[in-house]
Amino acid sequence: MRGAGVWIGFTAMCVGMFMAILDVQVVATSLPVIQGALGMAPEQMSWVQTAYLCAEVIAIPLTGFLTRLLSMRWLFVTAVSVFMFASAGCASSGGFGELVAWRILQGFSGGTLIPAVFAAVFLLFPVRRQGIATMVAGVLAVLAPSIGPIVEGWITWTYSWNWLFLINLAPGFLAAILGGVLLPKGQPGLGAARTLDLASLLMMTTALTALEIALKEAPQRGWTSGLAIGLLSLSVASTAGFVGRTRRAVHRVVDIGPFAARNFTIGCILSFVLGIGLYGSVYLIPVYLAFVRYHDALEIGATMLVTGTVQLLTAPLAVVLERRLDARLLTAAGFATFAIGLGLSAAQTTQTDYDGMFWPQVIRGLAIMFCLLPPTWLALGTPHSARVADASGLFNLMRNLGGAIGIALIDTVIYGRSAAHGTAIMDDLRAGNLETARFAGLSTVHCTRP
Repeated sequence: MRGAGVWIGFTAMCVGMFMAILDVQVVATSLPVIQGALGMAPEQMSWVQTAYLCAEVIAIPLTGFLTRLLSMRWLFVTAVSVFMFASAGCASSGGFGELVAWRILQGFSGGTLIPAVFAAVFLLFPVRRQGIATMVAGVLAVLAPSIGPIVEGWITWTYSWNWLFLINLAPGFLAAILGGVLLPKGQPGLGAARTLDLASLLMMTTALTALEIALKEAPQRGWTSGLAIGLLSLSVASTAGFVGRTRRAVHRVVDIGPFAARNFTIGCILSFVLGIGLYGSVYLIPVYLAFVRYHDALEIGATMLVTGTVQLLTAPLAVVLERRLDARLLTAAGFATFAIGLGLSAAQTTQTDYDGMFWPQVIRGLAIMFCLLPPTWLALGTPHSARVADASGLFNLMRNLGGAIGIALIDTVIYGRSAAHGTAIMDDLRAGNLETARFAGLSTVHCTRP
């Protein structure tokens, strides 16, 4: 039962991780519904998501320290329990401030769940089982964003926005119980709290928070605006201070030593690049389907489910090939295939719908596991076990930062080109262009011809 118990405990950790990632997606697509229910001002709406992401990105690199403080078992149980408590608080919120406060707590607890799972792969299992465990964790990590819209659509259509948060309670409770009973016992090192370097923690928190807010604000305000330059400068300065102090510290809040290993650094770079493409596409496709094709959440979810289904089907093949072929070859083929899928999507027009988006999504689904599994093994398969939790936090942080930067670049293009496109549409309407009128949803065009 020992082996089976470890697998069940690990599966419980994966459920917690899946729950946290899914929450980000379903809340992001439901913000207009939440805004209307709580009477929030339009400019407040995005802060519901930003508060979560800022807390999450701070918690991810702290996973190593928290694992040493609480042990893997009790970190997971504590994080899932706090996540459930915060989810219930979000569901009962009556206003903007209250909701944001609960989202910060929810984001911090959810942020530790993701790297804890990837660290567990290399701490709980022998080498021969690590490929399968990585596959399970990887599938759930990238499947959650794909099914997020369809889950959100079903919940909001069937129940209410409160259930976007309440849905976390039952699986969270089950995962906490199973994890608490079946995960290996570890000795908490509560004495680590006495050696916590508060100055390093403050600088890291400042650096990551300033970067997240800058990436949110810069696309609209401009990258050369005073706010964007100020926040980015603060982030760079805080990062430099954090790295300098951490390198000299005896007790490090985050162990950045794994970056000295070539394999780990390459794996982190690949994780960063995957974050740009993966989160960027998951963000852009619903925007296109909602605002150009006027699809509802269920229709958007059905379209995006293609990628998730193909990825699920190809995951076992990825594990088999990873054992038999050169990891460099698999990684290169995975990223090249993923790039082809993204390139095909660039040929979409305003009339492209499910059929036209099908094959690009299939191609991306085929590629994702080959972009995730070999870099994960490269980055986390080599550090000493004492460093795996810190390494996992840094590895997953790079993917999240890649996603944040990718989304910011997409928003920059959208906001930067919207004025020019608006002018072009108005010129076409004045010239009596019926095709443009149909695109704009006008049945009749009153125009003045030169």
